[in-house]
Amino acid sequence: MVTHIQIRMARAAIGIGVRELAKEAGISPATLSRVENGGKAHAATFEAIARACRAKGVWFWPDSNGVYFVEPDA
Repeated sequence: MVTHIQIRMARAAIGIGVRELAKEAGISPATLSRVENGGKAHAATFEAIARACRAKGVWFWPDSNGVYFVEPDA
């Protein structure tokens, strides 16, 4: 599963704010902030955030704190 560290790194890599990523993921900004700070959330919430990041070109290495950026298709 994606970690809170990866989520924060991903958001930084794509240069968007909490509100924008939360909107893309279909969650509230408060939920995203809580997740990024290590708070608890359902697995579905983490997956929604990961999907939103992938749509922006960020992919996650499983079982690590790594992320990598792939330029989205234009």
